[in-house]
Amino acid sequence: MPEPSLALQPIGLLHSPYREKFAVPRQPGLVSHARARLELLPPFNDPQTLRGIEQFSHLWLIFQFHHCAGQGWHPTVRPPRLGGNERMGVFATRSPFRPNGLGLSVVRLEGWQQQGARVWLELSGVDLVDGTPIIDIKPYVPFADSLPEAVSQFAPEPPTAIPVRFSAQAEQQIAEASLRYPGLRDFIHDVLAQDPRPAFHQRQASAEREYGVHLYEFNVRWHMESDGAVVSALETI
Repeated sequence: MPEPSLALQPIGLLHSPYREKFAVPRQPGLVSHARARLELLPPFNDPQTLRGIEQFSHLWLIFQFHHCAGQGWHPTVRPPRLGGNERMGVFATRSPFRPNGLGLSVVRLEGWQQQGARVWLELSGVDLVDGTPIIDIKPYVPFADSLPEAVSQFAPEPPTAIPVRFSAQAEQQIAEASLRYPGLRDFIHDVLAQDPRPAFHQRQASAEREYGVHLYEFNVRWHMESDGAVVSALETI
């Protein structure tokens, strides 16, 4: 018998403030200030496809790890939650390097809008990079999707947030940009509080190493000190 195949067509594209993979939260909901817009593509941009969706507070997004497309997969991976030191089976993790490159994320629905032929959903709490192809949307149903008795042994709790402070220069730059990006300071704070550094960098903290995170139109420059992350400046890209 021939091997089964499945052709998938994206139903929309996600526009988020995360312009690169680095610093995207490792799970949805960790950065509640992360707002995004999911624009539906033809022929799915018919408002009838969204009839009744406002009755749900949250949605499941099935998406493609498009930045990893073509990079292949391996039977085992090194989860960041285990410090990158221990291998786990790919199906026992949420690694983006998967046989079919598909992911699942739950987001908060803030509403939806139509402007001419354009139809889009306003979302928050996203953990997806800008331009992510969305394969499908399904409503989140609490009585079926929330299982308090579920066990997750190596990731039982959310990661511990680290302190984040801002230099005077960064504070001024954020204030100037806040008219275009309301809540920008809180957003940057919550992104960096997740400590997006690779696991081996976390084990070898150095104040001399500077990082850059591409959020919206900015390269957010920051480094680690003994008391947490310090945002030094925002550079317009």
